[in-house]
Amino acid sequence: MTMIADVLLAAGALGAALYCYVLSRRLRRFTDLEKGVGGAVAVLSVQVDELTDILTKAQSAAKESVTQLDAVSARAEVAHKKLELSIAAMHDVPQPAEQSVAESPFFVRRAAEAEAK
Repeated sequence: MTMIADVLLAAGALGAALYCYVLSRRLRRFTDLEKGVGGAVAVLSVQVDELTDILTKAQSAAKESVTQLDAVSARAEVAHKKLELSIAAMHDVPQPAEQSVAESPFFVRRAAEAEAK
C-alpha cells in the first residue's frame, strides 16, 4: 500500500512538473517582445508616446490660433465701431446738388457743340 502511494505521489509530481514546463513555454511565447503580447504592449507604448507628443503640439497650436483669433476679433470690433461712427456722421452731411451731364467735367463735347457755346 505504501508503494502504491509512493508511485502515485511520484506520478503526480511528474505531472505537475510537465504542467509547469508547458505553462512556462506558453508564458514565454505570450510575453515574447517580438511576437507575443509583450511586443504588442511595447508597440502600443511607443504609439501612446507619439500620440501624446502630437496631442501636445496640437494643443499648443490651438492655443496660438485662439490668441490670434482674439487679436483679429478685437481689431475687427474696433474697426466696426469706427465704421459705424463714420456712417452715422455721414447722415449729417448735406447732399450735393446733382449736376447735369453737360456740366460734368467728364462730359465730352463735339466740336460743333463747343463752337455754338
